[in-house]
Amino acid sequence: MAKIKNKKGSMIAYALIIMSVVSILLVSILRYTTSQTTFSINRVNRSGSFQVAEAGIYFYRWYLAHEISGRTVQQIKDFWQSVNPYGVATPYEADFKDPEGGVIGRYKIEVQAPDVNSTIVIVKSTGWMLKDPDVKRVVQARFRRPSWSESAVLANDNMRFGSGTVVNGKIHSNKGIRFDGVATNVISSALDKYDDPDHSGNNEFGVHTHVNAPPGSGINDSFRSAEAPPNSVPTRADVFQAGRQFPVSSVDFNGVLSDLNFMKSESQISGHGIYFDNAKCGGSTNLGRHIVLKANGTMTVTKVRGVDPDNGINSEGCSADYTIPGGGVVFVENNAWVEGTINNKKVTIVAANLSGGGNKTIYIGMNNILYTNFDGRDILGLIGQQDVEVIKDSQNVFTVDAALLAQSGRVGMSHYGNHKDTITVNGSLATNLRYGFAWTDGTGYATRNLNFDNNLLYYPPPYFPTGTEYYIDLWEEL
Repeated sequence: MAKIKNKKGSMIAYALIIMSVVSILLVSILRYTTSQTTFSINRVNRSGSFQVAEAGIYFYRWYLAHEISGRTVQQIKDFWQSVNPYGVATPYEADFKDPEGGVIGRYKIEVQAPDVNSTIVIVKSTGWMLKDPDVKRVVQARFRRPSWSESAVLANDNMRFGSGTVVNGKIHSNKGIRFDGVATNVISSALDKYDDPDHSGNNEFGVHTHVNAPPGSGINDSFRSAEAPPNSVPTRADVFQAGRQFPVSSVDFNGVLSDLNFMKSESQISGHGIYFDNAKCGGSTNLGRHIVLKANGTMTVTKVRGVDPDNGINSEGCSADYTIPGGGVVFVENNAWVEGTINNKKVTIVAANLSGGGNKTIYIGMNNILYTNFDGRDILGLIGQQDVEVIKDSQNVFTVDAALLAQSGRVGMSHYGNHKDTITVNGSLATNLRYGFAWTDGTGYATRNLNFDNNLLYYPPPYFPTGTEYYIDLWEEL
């Protein structure tokens, strides 16, 4: 009996041990299953919250397209400053619905509006699911309106870039481009093919080169069948280091006239700019203004009384000093000769006659036009209603730190027949007609360096022409 009792006690102990082990295992399994289920639900809700946050970003892109597309510069400015856009003064919240129309989440949009000198809008969207509102995801996107200053060269004519040209920045033309230099960024044309006016023969690609393919060298000025349809487009990384694109959308140079009118009106508002009319100097002829920019934040402005046949100044008077309007515009209702240095200033100088008469030009080359800082604090725009012209007696080694725009004419240098060493443009160049600082007879500047200023992507010169569509150019999760 004692043995039987001991056996029964042992069995009970074994049973208790087994039950304890099973209980521990069951509890662990249940805990694991619960945690996995909770984790899965959390992952689903996190994924849903992310999609809701993304939806907020794309909603804002839609909202801007409907509010701003096709509007003038003035109307866009009024929109941001006067209309109280969604998400700027206070966060904007909206429901997120499933395909059947049921509300399953919400997003909150907070917007950092562009300042007066920027085309950038920062949009932050926070999303969550109604099932688990504590699980939130935050997405931030940078919207940007493309500016005319974001290409190293923007043109409305057939263009030719000769051997010796190095371009660090995008190039685009509404017509064809022959490029025989070295391009470190994309070159694009609105045409798929065109008849190059510099030689006879059939149509060639909208963007093509006459540089002999490696292992060859040199230039062949005749029609290039390898650079013409129906052949496939060769890569030619020796010339187009970032590739070429054609056809693409064109840009509207005629539309810049509305921008010029806006700049004129803004220049006459105190604090926005300075306006110079056609008043004569002591009864003498007024041919425009000579503007010398200074690193101390001022500029000396003199009325031009006489010029020589090569556009150099030979008589001037009635000089006065002015503070350079930071973030503003200097509008000359006549021609303008510009030189000097800016320091911690963002300004655009315009030469235009909108009251009737001939189109006006900005002349450069008397001395260098320079920035003090290359971190975005210094931004200069030079806009000629007709041309931006380098004078005959320009510096042999000439540097221009600026965004240049010729609305109805061209940026360049006339055929003076002289020989110059090097011209360097650190900024951008937009020209209605074919640009050029050199000629095929070897005159002009032997070396032409066009270096795009990356700061112009996000901080174009004040009042510079821009597109009216906002694009997402940076996206990140916070």
